[in-house]
Amino acid sequence: MSIKLSLEYIVRPPKISIKNPPLLILLHGYGSNEQDLFSFASELPDELLIISVRAPMTLGPGSYSWYTIHFDMNDGKFSDTDEAKTAIGKINQFIEEVKTNFEIDQNNIFLLGFSQGTILSYAVALNNPEKVQHVIALSGYINQDLISKSVAINNYNNLDFFISHGNVDQVIPVEWAQNAAPFLNKLAIKNSYQEYMVGHGVAPQNFYDFRKWIEERI
Repeated sequence: MSIKLSLEYIVRPPKISIKNPPLLILLHGYGSNEQDLFSFASELPDELLIISVRAPMTLGPGSYSWYTIHFDMNDGKFSDTDEAKTAIGKINQFIEEVKTNFEIDQNNIFLLGFSQGTILSYAVALNNPEKVQHVIALSGYINQDLISKSVAINNYNNLDFFISHGNVDQVIPVEWAQNAAPFLNKLAIKNSYQEYMVGHGVAPQNFYDFRKWIEERI
């Protein structure tokens, strides 16, 4: 029987007996659900407690979002900033609930996002760096509208990022993702940036690379 928390989620317990395991939280992209990123959970390190979260807004059967993407008459699109900030608050609350209800290593928490989930992962980690220690940012970008002005004074000594993007991404331009490393470097935050010959998705080599990155941190 699963523990009732503020957001729907699914769990992969550690495959080995371990006291206070490292935690990996998965945040899916727009229009997806908690099963999406969870599909590769079985291939991730045995030590991890993995929790995949469902976004709170329903788009349709099996389709959810963290916040609305608006489309204008000229096929442009823009994010609903107020809804995104609300989503950040919900994720922060969920992380605290997990810390309270699960026996984990609270000093070894990973946050992995894809697309919209990555945009929110950046904001959660940069605004509240005490929440997590490691971020895997797949196919997303730093939305400056979601970043607090306190970033200049926050302590980021324990935070690091694995960032990756498809160089032919048709949904989020690779140029947007390329802005992340210079931004993080200015704040002296450890980061690794990689590009892969893929569209808006995760190439096999990308998966192997971030799995190795996780292994080196547990």
